[in-house]
Amino acid sequence: MEFTKMHGAANDFVMVDARNIIIDWPKLAIAVCNRHLGIGCDSLIILLNSDKADIAMRTFDTDGSESETCGNGIRCVARYCLEKELIDPDAEEVTIETLFTINRVTFEKKDGKVVKFWANMGKPWLEADKIPVTTLHTDKDEHSLISYPVKVSGIELTLNLVSMGNPHAVHFTREPVADFPMSKIGPLVENLPIFPNRINFEVARVLDNKNIEARVWERGVGETLACGSGTCAITVASKLLGYTGSKVDIHLRGGVLQGIWNGNGEVVIGGPAEIVYEGNWPDRGIVNENSPAHGKSPALSICRDK
Repeated sequence: MEFTKMHGAANDFVMVDARNIIIDWPKLAIAVCNRHLGIGCDSLIILLNSDKADIAMRTFDTDGSESETCGNGIRCVARYCLEKELIDPDAEEVTIETLFTINRVTFEKKDGKVVKFWANMGKPWLEADKIPVTTLHTDKDEHSLISYPVKVSGIELTLNLVSMGNPHAVHFTREPVADFPMSKIGPLVENLPIFPNRINFEVARVLDNKNIEARVWERGVGETLACGSGTCAITVASKLLGYTGSKVDIHLRGGVLQGIWNGNGEVVIGGPAEIVYEGNWPDRGIVNENSPAHGKSPALSICRDK
């Protein structure tokens, strides 16, 4: 099985063109994501045929669970499509179908070379049933999940809950994010009983009205060096709280991503997407040669339930 190792701001992926193979994807993800016994990455991304877009993608995290969307992964898919000429090399954009929605990625070019990828990530969801979260706040408006207090391991947190197709909880702190005990608190927030599908957790500190530093604990992965959908969630929460304007640079451990949200439309993120290397993964009994679907890939069907 041929693969391509890629990253977006050090959030890294193994990319597989799966249009002509059938594999036990959760099992494969657990194997290839392992940083000691496998290739090593945050997530496995597979490409499929789509009836609604140029290409479809599915994202399987380190623990084998499937994520609804992935902002850095979407940009990496866009670069992959360009490099492998799955779209017209002169194209100005590519459409990508995820489990959540159809994303449009445009290319920022300099001297004829693509230097940045801008992904339209759709509108944020702020309602409890769409995040989803079970809360006691049942009589408030749709912004009731902004500034939601919880106490975790003796630490008081104010979670700002946003869904970008996948769920996020953003906590703003006045202290440098490097000092936050992420390895201890991250998994506890991820698995709070109020989150039936678990949650991605971001700790952010506002530097000024155009810059935020952040760390991310990703559901099913652990701490990652960057998160595209997390960047969107931080952008939305900071705008609603009045901390920043419509455009903000999110400084993550792996690099800087740009978030844009005008307050009621779709969120856009910009950032890099790089190819690291290509290789071959040995057949270890997970390619299903006898499957009647082997040799053809089904189109992706939209489903928000994991």
